[in-house]
Amino acid sequence: MLIHGARAVLFRVKYDTAGFGQWVQRLAQRAPRNKVVVAIANKLARIAWAVLSSGQDYRHQPLLQPAAA
Repeated sequence: MLIHGARAVLFRVKYDTAGFGQWVQRLAQRAPRNKVVVAIANKLARIAWAVLSSGQDYRHQPLLQPAAA
């Protein structure tokens, strides 16, 4: 199920310019499509585990912007 969800995320993320979308887009530039899908599924599983084990609501934390060279 997570793999199918990750494929949907990869399809939709091209419209997302925020933190998670940036992470996926950078990863997609470096790795083959199936590896990107598995990485997204892994990240979704880790988020789900953290939310379920803590009993707290999910709180999105934006990624830090890389420093300009």
